[in-house]
Amino acid sequence: MAAFSPDELLICTIARMLEGLGHVAVGASSPIPGAAALLARARSGGRLRVSLLGSEEHNFFTDGGRELFDCAAQGRIDAFFLGGGQIDGEANINLVGIPASAGTGYPRMSVRWPGSFGAAQLYFLVPRVILFREEHSARVLVPRVDFVSAPGTSADNVYRPGGPYALVTGLCVFDFDRKRRRFRLASVHPGHGIDEVRANTGFVFDAPDAVPATAPPDAESLALIRASVGREIAEIYPQFGSRLAASAAD
Repeated sequence: MAAFSPDELLICTIARMLEGLGHVAVGASSPIPGAAALLARARSGGRLRVSLLGSEEHNFFTDGGRELFDCAAQGRIDAFFLGGGQIDGEANINLVGIPASAGTGYPRMSVRWPGSFGAAQLYFLVPRVILFREEHSARVLVPRVDFVSAPGTSADNVYRPGGPYALVTGLCVFDFDRKRRRFRLASVHPGHGIDEVRANTGFVFDAPDAVPATAPPDAESLALIRASVGREIAEIYPQFGSRLAASAAD
């Protein structure tokens, strides 16, 4: 097996979660999910439709985010990606900020993030929402978010076709159990262990007796990432695309 970078491992890990889908949309500031979607499309022989926000080459929408939301409401997007400044054990995400002090809330925030935008709508509508946050720390993966930008679960009487599918970080992969409303550790990335995951996770999660290692990238996927995928993602993220290309030269 050829050597691979952490970026390439994450790209391949996410791409596997997109196999067999029809349409994947990727929002802003998402180079790794975007590259994963492009890799999944290449591996599908072009059958997967990919919409990358901010791209002129790989975006079928002509009316920006509004058309994306309309498409999701019609059930025509199979997967999307969300992150957050905070993510808790029930898959709630916080995109707003951290209160200035105990007992205060919005708008009195000591840390302010970009805002929720349409995260809640997409979280409710898209069947396979993959949470992604490269940083894996107790300050990000918290017991309870300070502000719920989008809830991970809803009451049984709420119509909700969408919701969390998995959480991918720089250390591991969690699956989400919607019935139990909690995460279960699915795999730990090579070079890391479950003790490291527990020490850097603020919420409680389930885990099997034997936790497998995240599958490494295969040779075909690495070749695609370092060639066509890297060139395509460079349209939106030129520095990231250059980083992928550099892996081919190492």
